[in-house]
Amino acid sequence: MTSPPGASDRAGASDRAGDGDRDDSSSEPGPVTCARCGAQTAQPPPVTWTCSVEHGVRRYYCEACARDNLRAIEGRLDSEWW
Repeated sequence: MTSPPGASDRAGASDRAGDGDRDDSSSEPGPVTCARCGAQTAQPPPVTWTCSVEHGVRRYYCEACARDNLRAIEGRLDSEWW
């Protein structure tokens, strides 16, 4: 979870229109791909995977990449989380 409680992490369709870096894996059936290493898993991703919303784009990170980059992921959280 990357949003404070009560906040929505879903961008509206108009917010994402024309975004060439968009990850549609969360809205279409099929494999989910790690945004860092390219590992794939079935939909929905395992609970050990991390989901991050960056500039309105939902990105998933496999367990290995999430563990390796945990400090960077936590560093992007708003101060309300602390």
